[in-house]
Amino acid sequence: MRVADAHRHLGVLPAYPFYGGPPVNPDVTARATIDELIADLDAEGTERALVIPNYGVPDVAVSFGFNELVVEAAARDDRIRAGLWVSPRPQDAELTAKALTLATEPGVRALKLSFLLGGHPTGTDVRPALDEIFTVARDNDLVVHVHTSPGAASDIDHVGHLVDQYADDVRLHLVHFGGGMSGHIKLIGGRFFDWIGAGKQLYTDLSWAIGFAPGWLAAEIERRGIGHDRVLFASDQPWGDHAGELARMHAAMGDGELGELVFHRTFEHLYH
Repeated sequence: MRVADAHRHLGVLPAYPFYGGPPVNPDVTARATIDELIADLDAEGTERALVIPNYGVPDVAVSFGFNELVVEAAARDDRIRAGLWVSPRPQDAELTAKALTLATEPGVRALKLSFLLGGHPTGTDVRPALDEIFTVARDNDLVVHVHTSPGAASDIDHVGHLVDQYADDVRLHLVHFGGGMSGHIKLIGGRFFDWIGAGKQLYTDLSWAIGFAPGWLAAEIERRGIGHDRVLFASDQPWGDHAGELARMHAAMGDGELGELVFHRTFEHLYH
């Protein structure tokens, strides 16, 4: 089976005392070097990969610091495409401006933002930076990746405003397909297909998805006749589990046309 990975990370984060506990490194398979990343791709048999800076600790300068590394990885190996870490928060404006100067580098195909570390999709304070990020994406034919997870600012109820505002002329990738029970049900139950039907340039992956979601999504795609070309496989390594994500998606999407689209053809359309 040909496999392209539409979302994985590069870079090792410092230990951090998450949730009031001791400093830990939960992303135990994080890779610090391009050599290690390439070795993983070889071992997995992954033909293509979109590689994004690792993130998750409150010091966003760490993730911004990995932008040059992913650009270098894309320049070194044609299997790799780069996604740049950006932020709409006003306090990150200087770092984001620097990151966006890399948008025209060979191999750059995406911009990644998340509200896990602060800000809100509808906040007036982040609107100027969001406008700039999406303008750079549109002008350079890049995809914007946005993290989703239940609750707080990353909930699909909030991130959905970005779809409404920007996805008419910019391709927007909802990472994790809502990230949990409520997001899956809202999206598969109608919202995902409504957006596609309205002409939104919307894509997604099901990394982190709860067990029922991939099978239900596949069934709804077949029933409705749309959405087959908007879903991609993603491992989210090192926060996800490549082998587990691959097995789950293969079981749901099968070996036919839908499986081919999910595992490699839609990736080629977007990133190669």
